Amino acid sequence: MPSRETANTTSVLRIMNERAVYEQIRLLGPVSRPQLATATGLSKPTISLALADLERVGLVKATGRRAGGAGRSARLYGIRPETGWVIGLDVGREWIRAALADLSGEIAVREDVRSAGAGPAALIDRIGRIVDDLAKAADGAVTTIVLGTPGVHDVENRRLRLAPNLPGWDAPGVTGRLARRLPAPCTIENDIDLAALGEQGYGLGEGVANFAFMSIGTGIGMGIVLNGELHRGSRGAAGEIAWLPFGEADPREARSHGMLESVASGPGVVAAARRLGMTGPITAKRVFDEARAGDPLAAEAVAHEAGHVARALASVVALLDPDLIVLGGGIGGHGADVLLGAVRDRLETMTPLGAPRVEVSALGDDAVVLGALATGLKTARDLVFTRAVTDP
Repeated sequence: MPSRETANTTSVLRIMNERAVYEQIRLLGPVSRPQLATATGLSKPTISLALADLERVGLVKATGRRAGGAGRSARLYGIRPETGWVIGLDVGREWIRAALADLSGEIAVREDVRSAGAGPAALIDRIGRIVDDLAKAADGAVTTIVLGTPGVHDVENRRLRLAPNLPGWDAPGVTGRLARRLPAPCTIENDIDLAALGEQGYGLGEGVANFAFMSIGTGIGMGIVLNGELHRGSRGAAGEIAWLPFGEADPREARSHGMLESVASGPGVVAAARRLGMTGPITAKRVFDEARAGDPLAAEAVAHEAGHVARALASVVALLDPDLIVLGGGIGGHGADVLLGAVRDRLETMTPLGAPRVEVSALGDDAVVLGALATGLKTARDLVFTRAVTDP
């Protein structure tokens, strides 16, 4: 009779083999048994046993046979993507962007909704209703939710910090009320960190070991990937470059938003344009549009912006030595054709270390949502697999 230790070891090996097979089916599928044996290094009998168990618990299914070739065609296997669902959310001052994806990562529903703009209670209600709508498309079977928001999530004290662009969002108890309103476990992440993960999974950061994603919009922030992993810092505040002591900002603004953010975000661009003599209603979009059209005052305001951004990036280059810096956000993306060349030129003059590649994200407004989905999918796949293979 086998010992308990031997039985436990056998169970662990079985689960490890099944996980390896499941992951390769997800990555390669539709895939055959011989292909799985090659990809995993497991024997064909072990592959057959793992497939039988994975089919029995409903994680994978036969999807047909491979056409062509002599002899008997190989049966193909794929995962059952509907066994888990993930909702990704990007909560900003102007918009809430949301998406629902199955375990394959395919997006089933996508929504963009204006933020409530009336305090945390209204915002929680708006988020809850969006999630409820998305959950209907998954028949209520949402496995996990990942929400990106400005600020730093203080897990120990269960609250957000440093989220001035969403008034009241960092008050005690807000994240708890949000969690109780949602139908599935929710992870709260910094939105720019998620944008960096979106860039890693779907954009220019794919396959790049060390890069930074700089978002410039109503606020300013950075997500940092080092050695292929998101760098959070000891308190989750890595990349909070809004607080870099650059620029001559109004002290009141610098205390509430950070010195760099006060001069380099959208409101900072507007303030610079006004100081330079632009008149009438001024928005950051107008400044960039007029700079694009050749207006000298607008061009000077954009030059100020490029200087602030380049100084921040020069600090990042000295500290982190990244291979790539990706610009995104409302200004970083939509004003790219005006801003990018000036930032590159200024950065070259500011550091003798050799400037990294500086590019504009192709993900646009979807970077945070895609990062939320990528993060949630890792969690959901683990949960779904563990529940299926360990439940009696």
